[in-house]
Amino acid sequence: MSSVEPSSASRPLRVAGLAALGVAGVALVLGVVTLFANNGTEDPQNGAQPGPTTSTSADPGQPTTSSGDPAPTSTTSAEPPPSTSSSTSQQPTPSTSAGPPPGTSNQPPPNPPKAPVRVYNNSNVKNLADHAAEDLRNAGYPIDEVGNYSSGIIPTTTVYYRPGTDEEAAAKSLARAFGIRAEPRFDGLKDAKPGLIMIVTREYKPGSGGGKDGGNIK
Repeated sequence: MSSVEPSSASRPLRVAGLAALGVAGVALVLGVVTLFANNGTEDPQNGAQPGPTTSTSADPGQPTTSSGDPAPTSTTSAEPPPSTSSSTSQQPTPSTSAGPPPGTSNQPPPNPPKAPVRVYNNSNVKNLADHAAEDLRNAGYPIDEVGNYSSGIIPTTTVYYRPGTDEEAAAKSLARAFGIRAEPRFDGLKDAKPGLIMIVTREYKPGSGGGKDGGNIK
């Protein structure tokens, strides 16, 4: 019986092993190449997908929300605020030249209140003081007393007043109304009680009246 030589029986196994090693080497090389190729194209952050991008067709002047839609804009911002400069500038300014301000009219001042009057006769004309007193009553003046003045001669019919009192304005108003004189009290009348004193002389022309002579000045 013939025996197989160990060298001839192990040769096919050796060739098969070498072939297997070659295939394994080729596979290893391909795996390494593929690994490097994938590492170069993948995102460094564990392959995360890029986030959504906004549309380029949107108005660049409008803000966008996180979802990509343009943010809503206010419709009132497009309307300009109403202007009042034109309306106010065209309104006419009130004119103060049309007339005098209140309280400065050209009307004469009102007459002062008519003070009570004492009427005295300084003439030889009988009842002249009564006639003058009646004229004063008809003009609205209250009469306190009617009498005679015999302490001196008065040159003309005069109404007397106390200086620095309201009697002055009242006396001047009466003098204008009757066409007589108005003067401050003289020494013979200083001590008489307050009020207007009218002393009539013979030139006074009464309009109407009557009565009885009174007493002396008190």
